[in-house]
Amino acid sequence: MNNSNPAAAEFTFKPYEEKEGEEYMNEAQLKHFSAILNKWKSELMMEVDRTVHHMQDEAANFPDPNDRATQESEFSLELRTRDRERKLIKKIDEALKEIESGNYGYCETCGIEIGIRRLEARPTATLCIDCKTLDEIREKQLG
Repeated sequence: MNNSNPAAAEFTFKPYEEKEGEEYMNEAQLKHFSAILNKWKSELMMEVDRTVHHMQDEAANFPDPNDRATQESEFSLELRTRDRERKLIKKIDEALKEIESGNYGYCETCGIEIGIRRLEARPTATLCIDCKTLDEIREKQLG
C-alpha cells in the first residue's frame, strides 16, 4: 500500500477494477477491502510477534551503563512503534466491522461515498476527502 504509514507499505495488492455501472460497495468490492484489511492486520500481528521474540532474545543485563541505555532506547522506540501499530489494528478491526454492518466506504460525517481509490490508499478512512480536508483545517486553526 502506498501511503506514508510504514506499516502499510509492507504489502501490495492488485487494485480493484471497477466495472461500468456496478453498484458502489457491492459484494466484490467489500470482499476486496476485507482481504486488504485482513492481510494488513495479519502483517501487523506478525510484526508484533517478531518484536516480542526480538526483545526476549536480545534482552541482556549489560554491565556497561551506556550499553544498557542504548538497549533501553532501542526497546523504547520499538515499543512506541508497536503502540502505533496496535492503534492501527484497532482501526482495521473497526473497518472490518463497518464492512459487516454495510456502512464501509461511506463518509461518517456527510454520508457520501469515500471512493475506491481513496480507500485503497487508506483502507481505514472514515471521511471523504472533502470532510477530511475540512477536519484538518479545523485542527490547524484550533492548533
